[in-house]
Amino acid sequence: MTDSSSLPNDRRVAYFSMEIALRADFPTYSGGLGVLAGDTLRSAADLAVPLVGVTLVYRKGYFRQRLDAQGNQQEEPAVWKPEEALERLTSVIWLELAGRRVQIRAWRFTMTGISGATVPVYLLDTDLPENDPADRALTDYLYGGDPSYRLHQEAILGMGGVKMLNSLGHTSIENYHLNEGHSALLTLALLEQRIGTSRLGTASEADIESVRQRCVFTTHTPVLAAFDKFPRELVNQVIGPERAAVLDATACCPDKLNMTYLALRFSRYINGVAMHHGEVSRGLFPNYPVRAITNGVHAVTWTAPQLQELYDRHVPEWRKDNLYLRYVVGVPLEEIRQAHSGARLALLAELKQATGAEFDPAILTIAFARRAAAYKRADLLFTDLERLKSIAGHVGQFQVIFGGKAHPQDNEGKEMIRRVFQAAHSLAGSVKVVYIPDYDLRWAKLMTGGADLWLNTPHRPFEASGTSGMKAALNGVPSLSILDGWWIEGCVEGATGWAIGKEEDLPEDHGAEAASLYDKLERVIVPLFYCHPDAFAEVMRSTISLNGSFFNTERMMDQYLSNAYSGCTNHSRG
Repeated sequence: MTDSSSLPNDRRVAYFSMEIALRADFPTYSGGLGVLAGDTLRSAADLAVPLVGVTLVYRKGYFRQRLDAQGNQQEEPAVWKPEEALERLTSVIWLELAGRRVQIRAWRFTMTGISGATVPVYLLDTDLPENDPADRALTDYLYGGDPSYRLHQEAILGMGGVKMLNSLGHTSIENYHLNEGHSALLTLALLEQRIGTSRLGTASEADIESVRQRCVFTTHTPVLAAFDKFPRELVNQVIGPERAAVLDATACCPDKLNMTYLALRFSRYINGVAMHHGEVSRGLFPNYPVRAITNGVHAVTWTAPQLQELYDRHVPEWRKDNLYLRYVVGVPLEEIRQAHSGARLALLAELKQATGAEFDPAILTIAFARRAAAYKRADLLFTDLERLKSIAGHVGQFQVIFGGKAHPQDNEGKEMIRRVFQAAHSLAGSVKVVYIPDYDLRWAKLMTGGADLWLNTPHRPFEASGTSGMKAALNGVPSLSILDGWWIEGCVEGATGWAIGKEEDLPEDHGAEAASLYDKLERVIVPLFYCHPDAFAEVMRSTISLNGSFFNTERMMDQYLSNAYSGCTNHSRG
């Protein structure tokens, strides 16, 4: 246990996220949003940014995925014991939710940067014996339950998070960063601090502006239907009519609470997560000045050990300054090949142990690992199975590794996993295909480090950014991807990878995109891999030099410091 009085109070930025990937064995994340949050906080620690993170503890996690022989997904709770891995704090705060007093405590996880600077992350927990049994379970499941459960969680994250930071002595917060709209109720907590709960319905424009000046909002989706929305009656019931009255005063939501619009209304700085996503978001929200800061990944975390050793020998400064990866352009091709070969062998050894599948390290290995959602189109590769068999039989062999979970209520996503299994069965004897169950951070590191080609086939324009290809790039793994999200910025054709289709193609023309995918494999990538290994290694090298050096959270955090945060310029690279 730690007494709250011993905690630092000099933090200037509070980073709120519904999920944060702290460690592979902590089930506090489900996918890209949480992985980005974890990487962001790691880079904040590296740069000594005075930042603190806030999320929920999720005692039963997202879920463990089990797949049967047909690809049917079953879910099991991802139970863990935070008391065995986190630091328990003594502070306990409470919120009145649905007419009951809900007590909340916090656990602390500390991220330590390369120079020793730290970023504390607080995980809020309602599993206290003083709480009603239903309330004790409110911080059990990530993205679980019905709308009432979700609204309770978002109130705990936003309003409870602000109250907990105050209780812990963090009195110098100047910037509240909302990583997606889940934490938007923190704006009501800040307004309540200014004018009191009973006067929320009379909030003036000056009151609202005072909150706006303290909030930064990053939106991560280009789809209006994906935003969290709650019926007004439920909002009144959960957070109370006094707090709900502020929605009338701000003209946010007449009949529903839209968390994205609440965040937009109360934030002085708003950004999308890639240049194109910024453009799409300005179309969705024409009344708001949406900017863009393209996502990144934490370079040291996502670089395979074999590649780390290579960079340490040739550009040792890369750990403190990721831009030094530009100088990998001078590393001999054979050394890059050797390092990648080690990472590939590590992946294939784990693959055999986990699934029994034996993949040949001499054969082109393609990887696809994303959340199993319909718009990710994991099955686009299998549009024409006979074409795939022909390429493998007449041009060069390839083998494919898949991974990814479907949300328990996403039947389309589950069906997509089954289609991958069906295709794998149909291709048996021609193309080896394996699907890794329970894809997580550990598998993500192995796959992005050991694959030869990273495949990404989202339905445009629904990829806000994407970061899996960025992780692959740090390991010299080029992408074959639809021109959407970050790949519009990262694709240098034939140098960092290859584009599927063209920007001017109609988004609904899936057949044209599949044909482009096959053409690139058959005419460019497979021949290059087998017939011109030096040329393929040159693509690997330029992938690191061009994309690895830029698409990282160090650069991203520098942009937040320069453009979004105020009063936080006193950071260093150690």
